[in-house]
This record gives sequence, structure tokens and C-alpha cells, in this order.
Amino acid sequence: MTPPTAGRIEYRSWMSDSRRWDALELREGDIVISAPSKCGVTWTQRLVSLLVFDGPDLPGPLSTVSPWLDGTMRPIEDVVASLDAQDHRRLIKTHTPLDGLVLDDRVTYIGVGRDPRDAAMSEYFQWDNMDLNQMRALHDGFPEAPPGADPSLDAAFRHWMEGPIMPPDETGLMPPGGGDSVQPTGIGFMPRNGRPFIPPAKSMGTLANVLHHFGSVWDRRHLPNVAMFHYGDYQLDLAGELVRLGQALGFDLGPDRAEELANHATLGAMRARATEFAPNSAEGVWRSNERFFRAGGRGEWQEFFDEAVYRRYVHRINLLAPSDVLAWAHEGRRGCDPAA
Repeated sequence: MTPPTAGRIEYRSWMSDSRRWDALELREGDIVISAPSKCGVTWTQRLVSLLVFDGPDLPGPLSTVSPWLDGTMRPIEDVVASLDAQDHRRLIKTHTPLDGLVLDDRVTYIGVGRDPRDAAMSEYFQWDNMDLNQMRALHDGFPEAPPGADPSLDAAFRHWMEGPIMPPDETGLMPPGGGDSVQPTGIGFMPRNGRPFIPPAKSMGTLANVLHHFGSVWDRRHLPNVAMFHYGDYQLDLAGELVRLGQALGFDLGPDRAEELANHATLGAMRARATEFAPNSAEGVWRSNERFFRAGGRGEWQEFFDEAVYRRYVHRINLLAPSDVLAWAHEGRRGCDPAA
């Protein structure tokens, strides 16, 4: 394992560790897909796979063909051995922001974004679909909510809006002692000394973390091997975005072939093959693989944001990110084209 590069941020939690990247020797032509949870990584993996394999068939489940390298569910030695054995162009998933990776000129980095409010809704319902007993079996450090913690969607949104970027140097487990040192505040916890404690499973999806991740790609978008795509743009013109993706990766794809391939990357097409495409379905982490591809809609958050919450959201995002990143985050290329 190579030593980490100075200045690279380490992102660690009970379910991921960016240091695992040090175990992999990158190759010419590798493709790294980087985005926060529920922002379109699986969709982008499917689109990239259609280009790499020139059609809908894969040599195995998507999470094996394109593994989540920083996810700790599988031993890193097994993941690296699987990738080293691949003789096709490799596509690798990560939830690590680009400031946590050593960028290699031989590799193409695809950043993906989504309206943070839609991602939060999707994240919330994903946790409802998760087999928590299986997650505990796979992760020794799986955090437990204390008695009396509020599991409601309102509480989840409160934590999501106010929570920090995932702390890079903390395990995220309950501080020793519990009791008077910690009190429940909705989904998170607030020690009585006033220092916030947030379970990292939720910290990974906080508004601050999502916008920071987007910014880490936005700040590097000028690099020739970094390209940005957006969930909303996929929804508007999936075939057109597949052509753009092909251009970023060096595939010459005409519009007719793009239309044909895009039919295999619709929500319905992926749901119909959910066991193949749902992340880590072989490990049994989902109650329903089909429910992983639940809806993919836009604007569902409006049912839960009253005027006060919306005002707080607008105030918060303007503290967290510049206007160009926010425009792209919420509207994709219609809001602000990264290539402009």
C-alpha cells in the first residue's frame, strides 16, 4: 500500500475509508465515478457500462464489475484482486470527494450531481429499505440511535440541513460513557459541552457534505480528465447525456446508437434487473432490490418543506457554496454549465 499524498483529505466512517485507494494501482483508461450517496452514481455506472461493453450485458453484477472501492463492506484485498483481474476498461465507484483522491492523468474522473433536496429524500427512503441487521453483521461499528431518538422525516431534515461535512479523523461512534455526555437531538446527538456529534452514516449525506463534494469536482472541472454530469440532465435527455459521456471517455457514439443504449438505462430497465444493478445486492443489504430504484423523481421535498424550512435552506446553502455551484447543483447545465 502506497503512503498517502500530503495534503489529501482522508474521509473515514464506519462504512467507508478513503485510504483504501492507496491499495489500488491505477491503469491507463480507468474511469472513476465520484458523487455523494443518492446523487446518480448507480445510474452513471450503468451508462458507463453501456459504453465500455458496447451493450447491455455485463460479465457480473454491477457492484462487482464496478465496485465501491472506499466502501468497507468487502476486504480491500478482495476488491483490488477483482479489479486487477479485469481485462476490460475499469470503472470504479467512489463516494469520496476529489480532494480525497490523488488525481492521475491517465484516469478520467466523472463527477455527478443532483438537487441536494431530492438526494436527501432518496437517502431517507433508502435507509428505510436497508436491512439494518445485515448492515450490523457486515460493519462492526454500525451506529445505534439512543433511546428516544426521533426517527421522523422532520428530524432527518433538521440534521441534514445543519450537519457538518463528514469528519475525516473521527470514527463517528458514540463517545464512551454515553449517559450525561450525550443527549438525543433528532437523528444526531448533541454532547452537553455543545460540540455536535453526528453518526457518520448521516454525516455522509448532510447538505454541507453534498455541496462540499460538488465543489471538489467543480474546482477541478478545468482539468482535461474531469467531467461533470447531473441527475436532472439525465432526466431531461438521457441519450444526449450519454453522447456527452461518451465524448468525455473517448467513445464515438452517434445519436441513434445512444438512443438504443439509453433504453437500457431507464429507471424501469434497471428496476427490472434490480438484483444485477442494486449496489451490493449479493450481500443482502436491501429489504428489496427493486425498491432501491424507488422513483428517481424531482421535487418530492416540497411536500415536507414549509416556508420557514425553505428560508433556512436558502440561507444555509449560501453559507456553504458559491452561486455557480449552487446553480449547477439545483438545475444542472440549465442552471450553470460547467463547460462554459
